[in-house]
Amino acid sequence: MEDVLDLYQEPYDARHPVVCFDEVPYQLIGETRIPVPAAPGRPRRIDYEYVRRGTANLFMLVEPRRGWRHVEVTARRTNADFAQQMRALVDVHYPDAERIRVVLDNLSCHTGAALYETFEAAEARRILRKLEFHYTPKHGSWLNMAEIEISILGRQCLHRRLDDVNRLRQQTAAWEAARNTARTPTTWRFTVTDARVKLHRLYAS
Repeated sequence: MEDVLDLYQEPYDARHPVVCFDEVPYQLIGETRIPVPAAPGRPRRIDYEYVRRGTANLFMLVEPRRGWRHVEVTARRTNADFAQQMRALVDVHYPDAERIRVVLDNLSCHTGAALYETFEAAEARRILRKLEFHYTPKHGSWLNMAEIEISILGRQCLHRRLDDVNRLRQQTAAWEAARNTARTPTTWRFTVTDARVKLHRLYAS
């Protein structure tokens, strides 16, 4: 825990950015009847019945200090999907960074081994040389600021029924563009000192 908290307190360094990474499943839901549009004095109405259209996965990458985020919609969440996200992080999103500090949880696919399973050894090693993984502790995923951004995405964009992967991509891309244009940062205030006081039961007495 303190490893992640120390990382959040470091001064901003564009050559060594701190990027929070997480993912969330999303259920695609369609309408069984055409919704009744809103009218003066009457909100839009939708039928309580719906039809399931399958599921998708959303990867969330956030650089809290810079106010940048990216949402990638995929069909699944596998070792290969994670590996592709890490390669894009290095080659597309941060090609000029010397080392990217990635905050993530302990999901089984969140490992360097996933890259070796997906790419040739030389390519996996090239990518991993630019990455430095910082894991949140068990039951401590709330320390990952990507979860904050996922919550905002849910409230601002995913609170309605979306029945198609392409539509999901369009909506999340529009949300991402608006948030990045506003350059909305995340200010983290919970420090190591706070942890030692509020979570004292986790420390030796």
